[in-house]
Amino acid sequence: MKRVDELYEKDRPREKLKAKGPAALKNYELIAVLLGSGTKGQDVIRLARAVEKLLEADFEGLTLDRLTSVHGLGPAKAMQILAAIELSRRHLVRQNVKIACAEDVWQHLRDYADKKQEYFLAITLDGAGHIIEKRVVTVGTLNQSLVHPRELFADAIADRAAGVVIAHNHPSGQCFPSAEDRRVTSRLREASRILGIELIDHVILTKEGWFSFAEEGEL
Repeated sequence: MKRVDELYEKDRPREKLKAKGPAALKNYELIAVLLGSGTKGQDVIRLARAVEKLLEADFEGLTLDRLTSVHGLGPAKAMQILAAIELSRRHLVRQNVKIACAEDVWQHLRDYADKKQEYFLAITLDGAGHIIEKRVVTVGTLNQSLVHPRELFADAIADRAAGVVIAHNHPSGQCFPSAEDRRVTSRLREASRILGIELIDHVILTKEGWFSFAEEGEL
């Protein structure tokens, strides 16, 4: 494997991007552009290939800790990579994707279904049901996620959303609502009516499937 200083100038990632555009670069070359430079004893190309292996092994599970486990990759460069991935993900989510039913919600959020902690999530929608944004609102303990209406609706207001779908996973795997789930849903439904942002559904996520408050007539 050639080091970056051994490559012909036109084949170096930055020069290649400038001449041919980003679509002409391989994955590790794009990562090398993000990294900018390597470290002592770790050329940027080798570093980029190591990061590429992590992306290929578990893209959705990529974390700051996993990235910084790569020899020569410090927190600053690791955060650059995570920020670029998140920006891309947010942009792609907005590409004319609609939520029409609880199964759509489950498909978009299924990566959270087998988390060991309880994640409370929100998808904001425009008037036609297109996704504006999806977010983690809170992360709870093993079996409890406390959600205040302002945490949910502050982002929905900023998004100028017409509606919002909320969801959370059950680490226990039980696909039915608890008494607390019903209390939280009722409180958020009242807040949604006051604010004029429709609470479209509350979906409980598990690895095997989902429970929809709307489809079960509980919303």
